[in-house]
Amino acid sequence: MALAIRLARGGAKKRPYYRIVVADSRMPRDGRFIEKVGAYNPMLAKDDENRVILIEDRIKEWMGKGAKPSDRVLRFLEAAGIVADKRVRNNPNKAKPGQKALERIEERKEKAEAAAAAAAEASEEAAAE
Repeated sequence: MALAIRLARGGAKKRPYYRIVVADSRMPRDGRFIEKVGAYNPMLAKDDENRVILIEDRIKEWMGKGAKPSDRVLRFLEAAGIVADKRVRNNPNKAKPGQKALERIEERKEKAEAAAAAAAEASEEAAAE
């Protein structure tokens, strides 16, 4: 039996929610699975800690039994440090942030520099007095 660690879609229309499951690779995407080993909620912000939830010990055990993660799950595992496999992927343009995102990053960087300069100036004034 070929085992796969993959996403199973749940949620509602335009409100996706995925379970990370161990399933027989021949079963349908949202069909019967063996065990739920995590969850992925793409509706949460990218820096939210509840966006990807992984049960690490169960995933390692299933991978030891021969389960192979899907490409998306493998990315989650690499981000969590569970798997060190760094395959070269060919989607550089898709992964790049857009123009508005770059503008927001630049704006945040300028605000952080201004706040740091103001804090340094305030500490110098306090030290002088």
